[in-house]
Amino acid sequence: MKAYPSNYAKKRSVVSLAHVRQGPSQDPVCPGSFPRVSMKRGESPGDTGSEGQIRLGFCVLCGLPASGKSTLSRFLSDQLRRKQGWDVAVVTYDDIIPEAFLEGENAQVLPSQWKSFRHELLMYIEHFLMAIINGCKLSAPTLRTEVMWESFVDCLKNQSLISSGTGKTQGYCLTNAAPLKPLYLILDDNFYYQSMRYEVYQLARKYSSGFCQLFLDCPIESCLERNRQRSKPVPDDTIQLMARKIESPNIQKNAWEHNSLTVRSTGPCSDDNVEVIDLLITALKNPIRYFEENVEQKETDRIICSTNTLHQADQKFRRIISQTMKKAKDEKVSAYKLKRLAEELNKLKADFLEDLRQGNSKRISCFHQNSISDVIRLFHYERDNIVQKYIPNEY
Repeated sequence: MKAYPSNYAKKRSVVSLAHVRQGPSQDPVCPGSFPRVSMKRGESPGDTGSEGQIRLGFCVLCGLPASGKSTLSRFLSDQLRRKQGWDVAVVTYDDIIPEAFLEGENAQVLPSQWKSFRHELLMYIEHFLMAIINGCKLSAPTLRTEVMWESFVDCLKNQSLISSGTGKTQGYCLTNAAPLKPLYLILDDNFYYQSMRYEVYQLARKYSSGFCQLFLDCPIESCLERNRQRSKPVPDDTIQLMARKIESPNIQKNAWEHNSLTVRSTGPCSDDNVEVIDLLITALKNPIRYFEENVEQKETDRIICSTNTLHQADQKFRRIISQTMKKAKDEKVSAYKLKRLAEELNKLKADFLEDLRQGNSKRISCFHQNSISDVIRLFHYERDNIVQKYIPNEY
């Protein structure tokens, strides 16, 4: 179903992207409010102030691959910078997350891994927000996927939001040391589940920011045709499956989605996207109130933190297993023993990850009091015990 913003008439709630100029991209395109709540530097997310306020906004672009999201994000960035005088950070998930897979073991990325990468990217965005709010350098999170973090930093550098001359160890300087103008974060991804968009809403609420959604409504036949023209097309089956599962904004069910707009990219039209820009302005002027005692938010933060830890551990376990299997092959271990060794090591990995997930393991007692390096050392120890059965002289 179509979603309509609460402060627009229904007849104005669907606009067209046909007139948006297409640049070099993978997304070709057929042509009474709440008081402002914003932060001063050094304040906690729930604090407010009247001077030196930092106004933040989040705009989530959602839709099928090749529905026109990249073209729309460029258009919005240009309009908000030139006509509104705002700072804009466009974060295109496909430009940042896939690079992290280079650290994998040639195995297909599981949905749980993809989900943890998304959570990790939100953590990077929050680090960027904290640097702006506190007027300090952007430093790298302790737990991070190095290639993915570097892609995120390049994304900010390319938009002149951080300095390109600073180093990793010292952190990255913001290009504007005293940001008094608004900053809009435009997140470009499929966001086909409501739960994916709700995570961004939670982050916007945590920092008393504006929040809105733009749902790109494009016929699947057009998406498939455009996608095939890309240098790295998404498989047709993936797009068709996503089309069956996609959850468009539903303001009748979810009050948090009331600032949503359906944007059609189907054919020529003379609209000037006033509705789109108006929605972003309205969202910025009406930020989400932050409630300090928010049990739901605390639980979400706990889950995100836990997921990031699981992702880091999973990567290290996979690397250890890969190195162990390579050593076993070099030692001319028989095919039968190699199979049994792989089965035992993968079971060990699964047991460790489940222990970390549950947090009440006998093997990993009081994990939150231990560093991840302690867990890896324990994994090495139990790995060695298994390997001794197949390569007795090795460990």
